[in-house]
Amino acid sequence: MLKINPRYVAQVRAAAGPEDLHGMVQSAIELEHATIPTYLCAYFTLKRGTNQPIAEIIRSVLIEEMLHMSIASNLLIALGGHPSIDNPAFVPKYPGPLPMGIGDGLIVPLARCSIELVRDVFMKIEEPVDPLPLKAFAAETPSYSTIGEFYAAIADKLREFGPSAFSRPSGPQMLNNNWFPADELFRIHDVDSACSAIDIIVRQGEGTKISPVDLEGGIAHYYRFEQIVKGRRLVAAPKAEHGYAFAGAPLTLDLRNVWNMQENPDPDKLPPGSRARQVSLQFAAAYTSLLRALHEAFNGKPDAINQAMGLMYELRLLSQQVLETPLPDSPGQSTGLSFRYQPSI
Repeated sequence: MLKINPRYVAQVRAAAGPEDLHGMVQSAIELEHATIPTYLCAYFTLKRGTNQPIAEIIRSVLIEEMLHMSIASNLLIALGGHPSIDNPAFVPKYPGPLPMGIGDGLIVPLARCSIELVRDVFMKIEEPVDPLPLKAFAAETPSYSTIGEFYAAIADKLREFGPSAFSRPSGPQMLNNNWFPADELFRIHDVDSACSAIDIIVRQGEGTKISPVDLEGGIAHYYRFEQIVKGRRLVAAPKAEHGYAFAGAPLTLDLRNVWNMQENPDPDKLPPGSRARQVSLQFAAAYTSLLRALHEAFNGKPDAINQAMGLMYELRLLSQQVLETPLPDSPGQSTGLSFRYQPSI
């Protein structure tokens, strides 16, 4: 399981009022976003029209991570805060650690899709406390807490504060159900709705303690990714332990149809005037425009989510232009996808 610096859990527990939670919920928004570029990078490097089952697994997790970021943003609005998304500090450095000291040394890269990336990074990001089938683990060191404990501490504190925590929302929430289901993205207005929303974030990532699926019947992120590593679909198997087994249709990652992308790219290191540098900067600028639209959507202009989703499709198209461009000094490699804050080029 990923570990979190315990000071964040302690700060939540020490909160004296809703405003004291604003910084912690902002950190949760940053955490939910931080996984999206690395997942997007892997997804985009799958050549279009190939590796479809693998692409659909990664895409399904991506959509739910965007949902989780939206839920955390709506929670901050409900508590009277203002999500900060259009901000250079919002974007993590890749390769690097996740926000809030998450991962106890886990370094997250921007890299092409591979079994190793899914196993060593993606599954580590999504790992539940006790991955099924349950195994014997050494006792956890008391110097760390877990993401689940962090969210549980927020829920406990909201129950302690009661209805007054939601008496002064900062603006309208983003509730566009064209993009996310109404039973997953809903208005947060009281303790019960807030705790239900938090529970969605945790369950979709980890599943339940006795099953790899959540209460809605969806496979949790960790086990979705494990399908790629095992090379088989996870299916119901009544005679198997916990009722599920990797015994379904084969899943094969065809590396011949994965772009050989430069890992952890830096546009500034590309030759000035080169096409590689130009398309790399265009991609980073489009990503920054997406962050700007999301910021507006969660700061008084909820309809800006439609613009944000349009920019997401534009990012997909631009990614192909970047990946089709060879590196100037390494023709066998594609120019890399740069997820950095780039307000202009």
